[in-house]
Amino acid sequence: MLSGVQWLDASLVGLLGLLFGSFLNVVVYRLPKMMERQWAAECAELSGKESPESPPFNLMVPRSRCPHCGHAIRWFENIPIASYLVLGGKCSACKAGISPRYPVVELATGALFFWCAWQWGVGATGLAWCAFSAMLLALALIDWDTTLLPDDITLPLLWLGLIAAALQWTTVPLSTSLWGAVAGYLSLWTIYWAFKLVTGKEGMGYGDFKLFAALGAWFGWPLLIPMILLASVIGAIVGIGMKFTSGLREGGYVPFGPFLAGAGLTALLLGPQVMRQAVGL
Repeated sequence: MLSGVQWLDASLVGLLGLLFGSFLNVVVYRLPKMMERQWAAECAELSGKESPESPPFNLMVPRSRCPHCGHAIRWFENIPIASYLVLGGKCSACKAGISPRYPVVELATGALFFWCAWQWGVGATGLAWCAFSAMLLALALIDWDTTLLPDDITLPLLWLGLIAAALQWTTVPLSTSLWGAVAGYLSLWTIYWAFKLVTGKEGMGYGDFKLFAALGAWFGWPLLIPMILLASVIGAIVGIGMKFTSGLREGGYVPFGPFLAGAGLTALLLGPQVMRQAVGL
């Protein structure tokens, strides 16, 4: 049973998670656009053309604006959860609807941060798992929106898992973490090439390999099978459901990253032992 101090600590970390969730909304929206700008600049450079100058666009500037009318979001309109409720889910200027995903992401991040602090305290271990959950949530949303899994998140997630194991912030030995990363990457890489040789099509992207490698680094190789089974089953169910409801995007595919991320968050919440027991290991 948690003491009053532990509840207070977890609640404070949960509030921090609400603020971080607001920042994740910015990352999910802007990072893919930043990548597209970088690719356009690189293509222009390779073709010998000068890329057109454009105003700065990164995670900090410009200020967030309403996509409908361009109204600059003021600080008191950007308070997690509260501002959305006070504004009635609408822009204060043009009254256009604001997607409910924004407060949902804030609430989910706050809940995950609370859970991590509740389980592991406000130390290196708890903060490491907070970072893990935030990165997975961002990757799931970006991949669902754009079918991209940015190296700017997957690679730090992978390295942080290895570092956490090396510094004993997690219970996974470094050797198990290292081989988990290797097995995670090579398993999906092998499936990718086998599928491509048989069908001539690409069944997944390289970002999926890196994400699964990162999950292997955090949980170790023994948990790779339960996580890939969970991701595959849920992904298949969602894909079939979207097919029957005509919800599939052009090309008839569903990104796999969100289901890998979901399996990782499930392992975080349920624990390795429950995950292994679920598949009879």
